[in-house]
Amino acid sequence: MSDTRRHRPSRARLFPAVLACVLIGAAIALGAWLQFGERQALDTVYSAGSSAPDRVDVDASIQRVDAAGRELILRVLVTPRGELAEAGGVSPTEDLTLQTSTSTRGDLSFTAHSRIATMDLPVTVTGGPITDYPFDSYDAAIEFSATQGGEKVPVHMTLTNSDALFSATVDASDDHGTAVFDVGLGRSTSVLVFAVFMMVAMWALAASVLTGAWFLVTRRKGLTWPALGWMAATLFALAAFRNTAPGTPPIGCLMDYLAFLWAETVIAFCLVTVVVTGFKAERRAASTD
Repeated sequence: MSDTRRHRPSRARLFPAVLACVLIGAAIALGAWLQFGERQALDTVYSAGSSAPDRVDVDASIQRVDAAGRELILRVLVTPRGELAEAGGVSPTEDLTLQTSTSTRGDLSFTAHSRIATMDLPVTVTGGPITDYPFDSYDAAIEFSATQGGEKVPVHMTLTNSDALFSATVDASDDHGTAVFDVGLGRSTSVLVFAVFMMVAMWALAASVLTGAWFLVTRRKGLTWPALGWMAATLFALAAFRNTAPGTPPIGCLMDYLAFLWAETVIAFCLVTVVVTGFKAERRAASTD
């Protein structure tokens, strides 16, 4: 009976295991919820314009946001409908021209009876700057109106966001036959979470190296090569880790000034201090011998 009680797990031993399982489950649930929210945002379709049977449909999708180049790539598929179309919308019955906003580089022209293909348009974005990464935000104005055969025709436009690194907030409206979209762009939740994690990890590594250096210096351990190798490896690994930030932010962004540059400074200072004090300790020990 005593052996059974001795090997029976106590509540004190079970509690950490149960708590760990609960925390892991909560983390998985939170991650799944965040991913579902981002998936829903990417699947959101914004629409504006006329629903007349004889119209021009414009299906646009934000493919990529280039924050450094201050532009986004908009993939556009134009489909005439009703009396404006031939072969089920493959080609227009007359010459078709789509006027765009000033932030879009050039209007779109399609000749009559010719097949319409998907096109990629660069659109200028405003706001920023990118040095605010990961909290930078941008704005873009996207407008489309159409004329066919020299006469203005109704336009119906849909807009989606396919860039997983950015989240979009869209204000859609119809201005006298022109589909207008005011788009606000910011870093997605996953990018924000990862960037904050990177900053926390950088400070944690710097604090670890600082603790190790304090121990070696105060205990006068001399040149402890494994510790020096670990500090040097951390110094260079941190730079490679920083370059994995999604969106490839340039050096000098907010993340660098909040964490990276300071962490590199602390680690480099600790490495040099340990080498200098260790060298002195080794010479002192050699002279006493």
